[in-house]
Amino acid sequence: MAGGQSTSPQQHLADAVAAMQRGDPTGALRSVEEAERAAPFDPHVKMQKALIHRVSGALPAALAALDEALSLDPYNFLALLSKGAVVERLEGARVAARIYENAIKLAPAEAQLPPNLRSPLARARQVVEETRQALAKYLADQVGAIDGAGSELAQKRLEEAIGVYAGVRKVYQHEPLLLHYPRLPAIPFYPRELFPWLPELEAATEAIQGELRAALATRMDAFAPYIQYPPDAPVNQWEELNHSRRWSSLFLWKDGVRNEAVCAACPKTAALLDRLPMAHQPGFAPTAMFSALDAHTRIPPHTGSTNVRLLCHLPLVLPGPARFRVGNETRSWAMGQAWVFDDTIEHEAWNDADELRVILIFDVWNPYLEPGERERINAMMAARNAFYGS
Repeated sequence: MAGGQSTSPQQHLADAVAAMQRGDPTGALRSVEEAERAAPFDPHVKMQKALIHRVSGALPAALAALDEALSLDPYNFLALLSKGAVVERLEGARVAARIYENAIKLAPAEAQLPPNLRSPLARARQVVEETRQALAKYLADQVGAIDGAGSELAQKRLEEAIGVYAGVRKVYQHEPLLLHYPRLPAIPFYPRELFPWLPELEAATEAIQGELRAALATRMDAFAPYIQYPPDAPVNQWEELNHSRRWSSLFLWKDGVRNEAVCAACPKTAALLDRLPMAHQPGFAPTAMFSALDAHTRIPPHTGSTNVRLLCHLPLVLPGPARFRVGNETRSWAMGQAWVFDDTIEHEAWNDADELRVILIFDVWNPYLEPGERERINAMMAARNAFYGS
């Protein structure tokens, strides 16, 4: 150039774009190579070279240029997304899926995503999901019949492991709000055989229903909103249900205190609960309640206070479809069938029916705790309250 000044890399790239616009890929590549000589460590130049090769149909050369860009900037979202697209055409979706996975991890938020990248990113997500589902099916086919794994717990573990290994299921752990007690298993729904009293509870369904009907008829005003955050507290996912009677409860026990009036009105239910191994922790437990959820209402994902206790559900009013998810497992309530679950694993509930759904909820000790541990856990939790003066 005049005066001995060299052309800038940016000008070479602009020349390359102009050449492509006039249908001259050879000239465009020549301009990019000039830019590369002027700025050999600029990943943007490598990206432009890859684009020219890709538009020209030279996919192996495009892939090589993208690898050069990624060697300079391994966290380049656009380079990874482009590489996935090129590899998909060269080697198929299954190979591309692993590249797309990394691109998805680096993708900007939807609001910051340029419009021209929305379709390629959607394609990446589609390829990843379809590949994971295909892998899950392949693994399941190769593993063989789940029922050959052993007990119900073993079958559930294996089924979930296949989904986690294939990437179609999340890993859920304990997320207690108050106390995490180490080395207890993270089991969404516990095996029935650990609770030999469940048949007695289920056999009492009709008697409990009778007392509940009377309570619904005479004590509906005593059913209070389950979620009651004060005005200065962050409500997070509870905004819709905070102080709402769409999810309400009538307590027979609450935080270790017996509600004598309700227990007197429901004597058969109260007597049954007294016979069951509820978790007695002064100031904390047990809690036992009739939990009422309005028609077409969802309880959002949440976790409970401590994994030293588990929750038992017994359905009492089921006017239609009602579902419950713990971790990766979703079940539908069935009349006369109770279950015990770990509420420190993320869980949520839906009443899909047109009328009120009511279940009995109460907490029991985690069966993996020994009696000496229970005593000392109570002492530990009481001591923490005393320390803070509460």
